[in-house]
Amino acid sequence: MEPGDRLRRAANLLNLSTIVGLAVALGGGARLRHGPRGLIFAEGYRHRFPDAGAFTVGDVILTRSDVPHLTARLPDVVAHEHRHAVQYAVLGPWFLPAYLLAASWSLMRAGDPATRNVFERHAGLVSGGYLTDQTTEWTPRWRAERCSWRR
Repeated sequence: MEPGDRLRRAANLLNLSTIVGLAVALGGGARLRHGPRGLIFAEGYRHRFPDAGAFTVGDVILTRSDVPHLTARLPDVVAHEHRHAVQYAVLGPWFLPAYLLAASWSLMRAGDPATRNVFERHAGLVSGGYLTDQTTEWTPRWRAERCSWRR
């Protein structure tokens, strides 16, 4: 592991997000194994929520399948989830509420929880398996519909 990975790992242990991730993994019946950069893979997660190919809690990457099958479909998904682990290290216990707020904002503005979610955009929409927003400038849907004076 590089020094940045050690720092991230220590931060996620101290802020307890990795401990919570391990509890979620074990509660979901996942098998644990070591991954690159000090990450922990939790494969075979059995719960339906959240509806994602993979999700991260602290340094734990949880997936219903196994990582080789997941990376066959999404080659850069581990890098994407690693960026979420860094976000947990920076925000600690505030990451999850901030993420849910950002996902709600994206859902209201773009119709999906990822496209306008600052955390997903930072982690890389393409590497996470999300469709990219092809426009370079974003205009909220409501602006075009409700602001007749702009026409």
